Amino acid sequence: MKRIVFCGFRGTGKTDVGRIVAERLGLSFADSDSLIEKETGRSIPDIFHEDGEERFRAIEREVIAGLPKTNTVISTGGGVVMDPANMENLRRDSTVFVLHADLDTIEARLTRKPRPPLTGLPLREEIAEMLERRRVHYQAAADFCIDTTETTPEVAAALVLQTLQHGSIPGQHKKPCMAFFRTGRIPSRCLDRLEKILGDTPDDPLTRLVGVTGYPCAHSKGPYLFNALFKKYGLDYHYTWFEDPELDEIMQVARNLDVKGLSVTIPFKQDVIGFIDEIDEHAAQQIGAVNTVIFSCNTSRGYNTDWIGVRKPLVGKKGSRAVLLGAGGAAAGAAYALVDLDMDVTILNRTPAKAKELAERFGCKWAEFSEFDKIRPDVVVNSTPLGMKPDDRLPIAAEHLNKEMTVFDLVYTPPVTPLIQAARAIGCETITGTEMFIGQAKEQFYLFFGIDVPAGTIRELLP
Repeated sequence: MKRIVFCGFRGTGKTDVGRIVAERLGLSFADSDSLIEKETGRSIPDIFHEDGEERFRAIEREVIAGLPKTNTVISTGGGVVMDPANMENLRRDSTVFVLHADLDTIEARLTRKPRPPLTGLPLREEIAEMLERRRVHYQAAADFCIDTTETTPEVAAALVLQTLQHGSIPGQHKKPCMAFFRTGRIPSRCLDRLEKILGDTPDDPLTRLVGVTGYPCAHSKGPYLFNALFKKYGLDYHYTWFEDPELDEIMQVARNLDVKGLSVTIPFKQDVIGFIDEIDEHAAQQIGAVNTVIFSCNTSRGYNTDWIGVRKPLVGKKGSRAVLLGAGGAAAGAAYALVDLDMDVTILNRTPAKAKELAERFGCKWAEFSEFDKIRPDVVVNSTPLGMKPDDRLPIAAEHLNKEMTVFDLVYTPPVTPLIQAARAIGCETITGTEMFIGQAKEQFYLFFGIDVPAGTIRELLP
């Protein structure tokens, strides 16, 4: 039987629930914190205070790597989710349950079972601070979430066993949602896979869905990449296309199917904000666009990873003079990245009013396209969709380019766009949209699953 792993904060019931589940399934049980104390002969607070957290995490990493791989139930320490190496080990061929409870409940439980604080803060403050610090990581770690706020360990264990047997997709939603997928442009072999997942007797009721949403989005490489990554890391997920002109329909299907996450592409990166509970207060909020949605532990949360995909290939150009073509959702992420690199940025758009609006948001300049030659940019970034279709015109005429420029086209399908072809013919340094895709997908996978995939691995797996 696949391994069952429990994660979550102290006081959520991982050990008690894990023991009950193990007993009812006839499986062995292991508690990683107990194993650490047994191997070192010291308590965890003693290791923290005498050797420091870094040393404790190193010991924890070794213990996690050595845990049984099958036929066992494992309870983990509250901070195990912070380390991508731990998540890679714990997630492989396993089902991960994150147990959670509200602040008052955790405080009451820990008051009854006191142990020395790890931070030096009063108990309630320590709980609040560490929960906030770990929240994103718990959401990424979870295949399934169980709220133990008002449950006994026996009731929580029963919910776990029910999920293991039936999964989390309500039966009444399967046929209507399958009808939704048939209306999209999904390859027949992928539809066959969805039929098996959403059928009355699925091969594995624990398989969960992730996908890309947009209109159009059938060109996306996401399904090929993510499904290859699921196989590589032993994750029980399937990634597909959620293609429909109506975003509200897509989001309803996603919720009905208990989807773990969505990659969001044009034209929904801004509109999707109205359909989720909260957005990351850093990049996504400032950019005003979301390309990643995580559904986990009764919350939907939006992030923007596009800017990371733009920033990384341009790190060596920090401080350059840049022109950004376009003023849509993708342009907002690109502008954020360019400003973060201390570039002198001018935004050009066919509708100057939109360029002006975006420029004012990020403290950039804006201009008419006719001003391109006067700007004499070192870096040109295309954030428009021009280049996705064979008959698209260039976003900027080739005669305006010169060999001293670096041209970065964020369009990644096709891999070599007409703009990249024209720039190479002139002798420009070029960066294809594939590099942007790799950077944002790497961060997106981490937000989805807590695993840090090497960029080289993504590059090798891309079709």
